[in-house]
Formats: sequence, structure tokens, C-alpha cells
Amino acid sequence: MQSDTIAAISTALGEGAIGIVRLSGEEAISIADKMYKGKDALAEVASHSIVYGHIIDRTTEELIEEAMVSVMRAPRTFTREDVVEINCHGGLLSVNRVLQLALKNGARLAEPGEFTKRAFLNGRIDLSQAEGVMDLIRAKTDQAMNVALKQVEGRLSTKVQVLRQALLETVAHVEVNIDYPEYDAETMTHALLREKAEFVKNEIDKLLRTAAQGKILREGLSTVIIGRPNVGKSSLLNSLVHENKAIVTDIPGTTRDVIEEYVNVRGVPLRLVDTAGIRETEDIVERIGVERSRQVLKEADLILLVLNYGEELSPEDRALFEAVAGMNVIVIVNKTDLPRKINMEEVRELAEKEQLVTTSLLHDEGVDQLEQAIAELFFGGGIESGDMTYVSNSRHIALLEQAKATITDALDGIEADVPIDIVQIDITRTWELLGEIIGESVQESLIDQLFSQFCLGK
Repeated sequence: MQSDTIAAISTALGEGAIGIVRLSGEEAISIADKMYKGKDALAEVASHSIVYGHIIDRTTEELIEEAMVSVMRAPRTFTREDVVEINCHGGLLSVNRVLQLALKNGARLAEPGEFTKRAFLNGRIDLSQAEGVMDLIRAKTDQAMNVALKQVEGRLSTKVQVLRQALLETVAHVEVNIDYPEYDAETMTHALLREKAEFVKNEIDKLLRTAAQGKILREGLSTVIIGRPNVGKSSLLNSLVHENKAIVTDIPGTTRDVIEEYVNVRGVPLRLVDTAGIRETEDIVERIGVERSRQVLKEADLILLVLNYGEELSPEDRALFEAVAGMNVIVIVNKTDLPRKINMEEVRELAEKEQLVTTSLLHDEGVDQLEQAIAELFFGGGIESGDMTYVSNSRHIALLEQAKATITDALDGIEADVPIDIVQIDITRTWELLGEIIGESVQESLIDQLFSQFCLGK
């Protein structure tokens, strides 16, 4: 499979100025030459150059497209194979015609993520960098993009390689002492072993401290807006999105279903969910919406609990405070443009330590304070970039947690004066777990699963 030539559309499907069909493999240039007509054959073109010509179906001499063709020869390409990119007019029909002609001339349709998979298998990037490519494509904020870029550049890979090298040297030292005692090598002692193990554990701890924030930047905060009907939940969604995504009226129960939208708040991506007002109702459709609201509430990372400044607290409001006890909650008292009827002292007592923000969404007041409260709750008011290496991938976090557990077992063994060759087992297992992050020791089935999540043509 790795010796054949693959092809796919690498730009988003739809109308656009340019569409790109990418080929990669040993026969990429020869296949492209069968369908290209220009001043020179592509085989004679210098590597990393772009030439103008036409795409022709040689069997019928039919003109398929006018194109600019990029030629990149191995190994200085993303896949470390010969790569040809045919830049044609954007649009579903034009790029599909070029792709079908490439397949007709001997290329195979690429699987999802197969270009990046080949880059990994050919040693161009490691597994964590490949996953960073996927995160880069899916990034929804500048900060999420910066985190993904650092992963693609190998920031995490470098740190992991340093730790693996330290562990490998330790294991090798122990092996020399055991297998070749006659050599005049420094004897590995519990003290030396402890020093190495503590260094690795401390570095893993540093990486894991960024995990919660990194995961938020990668996946977004699942943020649910709750409250009684007509307190301004849909207005809040529209204010944060800066667009009228939800219907807003004075009629209670307008929102009948769950509405989702991504929004960037101070660099923090929120998966914002506007819910149906939670109340007892005889309306069948509204009742289904209320049940869905209760379900998404259980899965939320952040709750925005909205109250009405112009109404007294109701039993339903108090029940909502009970429902979100122990969760990350920001209490929003909306409609401050109305005469005050709500008991703010009782609201503060019910909110306890939760942040409290007052807003008048009708007049666009208080939204900045709300955005600042969200940023402070999860990032202390700002997101560090600079030299910070965020661990954002769930697979990486799980492997780091396991590696921390095994290196801790090794340290416990050292403290208990367990023989060094037994402690070495935990040291070796930590080395293996770290290797799974960058793909040094990982099952083929996992590799296939990871790359299947990529889009076609990447």
C-alpha cells in the first residue's frame, strides 16, 4: 500500500477561487505528466517549482482544466515522497474532474489522513506532531492555533524525547552493572536512580499542570446557559456570538430545543449551548426541550445561570442553584434596565463563592465583565503563551498520567530499598509509555484509528 500513488482533493469542497488536487507517491510525477500539457514535461521541471499548463484527457484530447502545477521531489516534501499539486479553479465540478482523471491514469483515492500518515511512517513527523496537524485544522481560536502549531513544530516531542533519553541511559547503566560487572563502570545506586526518577516525575508533573487548560483550548468549554423562560438566555447567546442566532421575544418558552454555537471569549473557545427554559410545562414540544436541557447540564464544563433583575426569585430559580451545586457556575443577573425586584442579598447567598455578574443585554452592558469572569475562572484572567507547552490531547494526557504512576512506583520501590533490577521494570515501562505519545511504541490499529479521524486529502 505504501508504494502506490495516492490522490485526493486537498481544499474544502465548495465554490472558491482555487481548488487543489494532491498526488503523492513514486509515480506522482509520471501520472501527472499523463494529464498535463505545457511548455515542458513535469519530469523535466526542477523540484519545488510551479508551472502553467492545461489538464488534458489523453484518450479523448478533451480539455479538462487550466492549471498551475507544483512539482516537489522526494525527500524534501511533507510525505517524503514525490508530490504534485494541481491548482485549478475552485468548485465541485472542476476539482472532481481533475481528481477522476488522476485516478483514471493510475492513482488511488487516498484514505482520510493518508498524506499525514505517510509523513509519519516515512519519519517526516512523529505521532504527536501528526495529531497536532489535526488540532491545527480544527482550531477555533488564535490561542488554540498557537498550541497546535507548537505541537506540530515538535515542542512536546522534544520534551518527551529528553525524558525518554534520561530513562534509557538509566536502564542501560543498570544493564551494564548486571551483565558486565567486570567493567569499571560507575555502580548504579539507589541515590543515582532516585535522582533520575525524580527529574522525570517533576517534568511529567509540569506537563500535566497544563493539561486542563490545554484540553480546553483544544476541545473548547462545554458551556450551558440555563434559567427560567424569558430571563434573557437567547439574548446572552446572541451577545456572545455577536449575531442573532437564537429567536428573542417577550413570550416565555420561545426556545424549544438546544441551540449550539462556538464562540471565542478572550482566547477561550466556548461550545455555547442555549437551552429551553427549565420549568414545568404542559406543552409536549417544550417539555422535550426541557428534558434535553437537563441532559446537557450534566455534561457541561461551565454553567451560565441567568436570573431576571426585574422579577423576584422563584422556587424554580432556587431549584436551579441546587441543580448546579459543585459545578463551575457564573451567575448572571440580567435586565438591570428594569426596576429591581430581585433580592440581591439572597442571590449572593445562593451563589456562595460563585462569580456574580450583572448585565443589561438589551443595552449591551456587562458582557465584557462576563467574558473576563470566564477567562479568570479557567485561566486566571489570561492564557500564557510564550514558552508554555500545553498538553491538550486526551491520549497524551492519559499516557502521561500512566507514566507518572509508573515512575512513582519506581520511586516508592527505591524508598523501600527494592533491588535496582526490580525497580528497572517500572523505569522501562515509563519509557515505553512516553514512547507511545510520539509513536515510538504504538500498535498499528491505534495508528489507523488516529489517522482515520483526519479529513480526506490531508
